[in-house]
Amino acid sequence: MAIEVGALAPDFELKDNHGRTVRLSDFRAAEGGAEAEAGGGAGGAGGGKNVVLLFYPFAFTGVCTGELCALRDALPSFVNDDTQLLAVSNDSIHTLRVFAEQEGLDYPLLSDFWPHGEISRAYGVFDEEKGCAVRGTFILDKRGVVRWTVVNGLPDARDLNDYIKALGAL
Repeated sequence: MAIEVGALAPDFELKDNHGRTVRLSDFRAAEGGAEAEAGGGAGGAGGGKNVVLLFYPFAFTGVCTGELCALRDALPSFVNDDTQLLAVSNDSIHTLRVFAEQEGLDYPLLSDFWPHGEISRAYGVFDEEKGCAVRGTFILDKRGVVRWTVVNGLPDARDLNDYIKALGAL
């Protein structure tokens, strides 16, 4: 079962399509103290960023490619001073690198390859029978709290306009 609205999103550390480590907690707002005053957090000035955390089954598949290219085409809505898009699949970083280059994806594609599906499981979106994540999206506020979510089956694309509306409500 997917984590619910109001829950603190489980932190994670994954490699992106360039082999860089990405931590969800790096996007959380600093909580007072010297770090906030020094401008800690990925959003600067201790403010953090809202995160669109998108799980998808596999690179190079029809529905996934369509969804990720639609996000690419509307990227300013999902990667800006207040928001960061993080897309997670169970593919290897090498597969994700080639996929991003082929499709012109300029946002982090994170590999939940090993331990296989560990983060997908933590968010309740791993399909044990298929061995991959289903289509789960979680909108997190700057404190890391889930504010909106949708989970679709493997064949069912999501509507990115729903993400824009959810971000607008934050």
